[in-house]
Amino acid sequence: MIKIGISACLTGQKVRFDSQHKRSDFCMNELGQHVEYVPFCPEVAIGMSIPRPVIRQVQVGETIKVCHVDGSNDVASKLYDYGQTVAANHLDDLSGYVFCAKSPSCGMERVKVYNETATWATYDGVGVFAKSIMDSDPLLPCEENGRLNDAHLRENFVMRVFVYHAWKTLVKEGLTLHNVTTFHAKHKYLLMSHKYQAYKELGRLLGDCSKEALESVSKEYIAGLMNALAKPATRKAQTNTLMHLQGYFKKLLSKLEKQELCEAIEQYRIGNVPLYVPLTLLSHHTRIHDLEYLKDQVYFSPYPNELKLRFGI
Repeated sequence: MIKIGISACLTGQKVRFDSQHKRSDFCMNELGQHVEYVPFCPEVAIGMSIPRPVIRQVQVGETIKVCHVDGSNDVASKLYDYGQTVAANHLDDLSGYVFCAKSPSCGMERVKVYNETATWATYDGVGVFAKSIMDSDPLLPCEENGRLNDAHLRENFVMRVFVYHAWKTLVKEGLTLHNVTTFHAKHKYLLMSHKYQAYKELGRLLGDCSKEALESVSKEYIAGLMNALAKPATRKAQTNTLMHLQGYFKKLLSKLEKQELCEAIEQYRIGNVPLYVPLTLLSHHTRIHDLEYLKDQVYFSPYPNELKLRFGI
């Protein structure tokens, strides 16, 4: 089962400063059907009470304090150290993390940072616990609950979680040059749809790899792959990928079927239909004509279809 770390308040646990929660319907009702969550509340873990006084980030010289409004009880180092403990004990088993937005401990970005006199604030902070986790594994797919309301960010996050889990599974089974190149082959069009140049570069990287260099090359490969997938694919890049896939059917489809497929891709390109429409047609023709190479492509089903994530992009 895929495991994802999550801020405990997003699961419905009443662990926030006001004894309330911020349950995420998407995480718990939809994605939760396909993954197992490992919840963490860093404030409670370091001994803070429920309820508790509000804490916030305060810039003091070059240092960021996480303290009460009056400046007392700085827990920044405790939060960071707890993140290091979680990373050491759990990150090997996690394939993603969902943080609570705007939190001085768990916010991924845009956290409010006050000056010492509280006369002004910026919104360029990162939650101390979240930073500790993200520093420990820069490739770990991470997202905030608020950003998951965006269809493109939601789809991209879930896709990366499933890809990272597949890679971690491969590593646990034991890397060989054959299974790494097979992994790359299956992710070819998914990678192409995000960053064509990375698709070419990573292919060459593995093509030049020897068995002796596999350990270092595999680390370079997964870093290149996850970085290439880090941002949602553009409509232009998706269209280019769809047209590459269309080429497999040049001699297999009737004139009418070709026209139908071309029209579906064009309607997607100009924004009239979601990605799901041309992909469904391509998947249908792949099954009908029994194209084994395409049937293995993760691009068609990077995550369970029940999530309907491509209906909105």
